[in-house]
Amino acid sequence: MKLKPEALDSHLRKQLAPVYLLCGDEPLQLLEAADSVRNIAREAGYTERTLFEVKRGFDWDTLLAEGSSMSLFAERRILEVRIPSGKPGRDGSAALAEWLANPPPDTLLLLVLSKLEASQRNTKWFKAIDKAGVVVQVWPVTGRSLQQWMKHRAQMSGLQLDDIALQLLVQHTEGNLLAASQELEKLRLIHGEGKVSVERVASAVSGNSRYTPFEMVDTALAGQGGHALHMLAVLRAEGVAMPVLLWALARDIRLLVELATNAAAGGSPDTVFNRHRVWEQRRALLGHAMRKHTLAEWQQLLSLVARIDNAIKGGAEDQWVLTESLLAGIAGYSLEAVS
Repeated sequence: MKLKPEALDSHLRKQLAPVYLLCGDEPLQLLEAADSVRNIAREAGYTERTLFEVKRGFDWDTLLAEGSSMSLFAERRILEVRIPSGKPGRDGSAALAEWLANPPPDTLLLLVLSKLEASQRNTKWFKAIDKAGVVVQVWPVTGRSLQQWMKHRAQMSGLQLDDIALQLLVQHTEGNLLAASQELEKLRLIHGEGKVSVERVASAVSGNSRYTPFEMVDTALAGQGGHALHMLAVLRAEGVAMPVLLWALARDIRLLVELATNAAAGGSPDTVFNRHRVWEQRRALLGHAMRKHTLAEWQQLLSLVARIDNAIKGGAEDQWVLTESLLAGIAGYSLEAVS
């Protein structure tokens, strides 16, 4: 019987099959599926567990011998077989077929494989597992499903994240669910349960960097272009993801465009600052920076943000060179020199 990963827990609560095959190339889902089988089996009295790691030269007779022997410590037991290559080979296929022809009583066989090739689905041992037990295949989570997965995972951790914060985490972890899970746990430990702002998410994913993306942007806003570029180089060397840096830059560029638009119409900057709940200590910094360029020039820098975003998504331009130009522009350099 084939099951989707999300249906495994409810199945396990109803009944335990004699054999489970978990396979796929998404590590976190594979790990959690195996944990579910072990934990629920343990609750059902399968308290003894023996682990086999199949490497080159592995003797499959040891598995068969273990299956036919009596348990010394428990009435029920789990025999877990990990096959990192995803291929049991000729001897392994024969041993699994023999096992499945007459499964030992009170013994649960848990097979954990990497990605299963299509040809293996037609083998005798796979068909026997599909008939007598349960097959769960996990797949990488991508696109919209990835953000939905992240949102659900955050809710399970007691965290409330808006769409921008979720996008930031998705981009930072690049589809690695294990890394995403670790980032969410870090947020929960640092900030506790409840709502976590985008700024806190951006700071958290910057890790233990010498500088934060926000410090880099504020340095550029203060007109210290050389130091801001140095900070960018350090953040890059420390592995801070470009989407995190771009989010911090884009946030203030959009605010500066709005300030310049408001100023051109004769409005008060406090109107914009209050609308965006800008901290008092940053208002003077942003107001001074805004006067370095015209509205058209700030709009030009905003278009540079779009070019960086396109480069991140695979465009031909160099995202780091464009970001250096953007920082220089924020610092007040002539746009002819940075475009």
